[in-house]
Amino acid sequence: MTWVYMAMTQVQTLLVVVALLLLAVGLLSVRVLFVKNGRFRSMHISDSKAMRDRGIGCVQSQDRQAQHNRKKMDVKDL
Repeated sequence: MTWVYMAMTQVQTLLVVVALLLLAVGLLSVRVLFVKNGRFRSMHISDSKAMRDRGIGCVQSQDRQAQHNRKKMDVKDL
């Protein structure tokens, strides 16, 4: 193989990779670009109806709730 052939295959590979990345970004942005007031969906766990139905929330809100519900210990109880 000559260095010209190797350079051409590298350029072709780079073009294929760039085309695939552009396709992926384009497909991910379809909703944002073509829907009126389009937005990306929230990726937060507590915003998912299926997770809420299962009683699953994010760690931060579960920790906050556990700290709120925790009974304060009294020295007399020890």
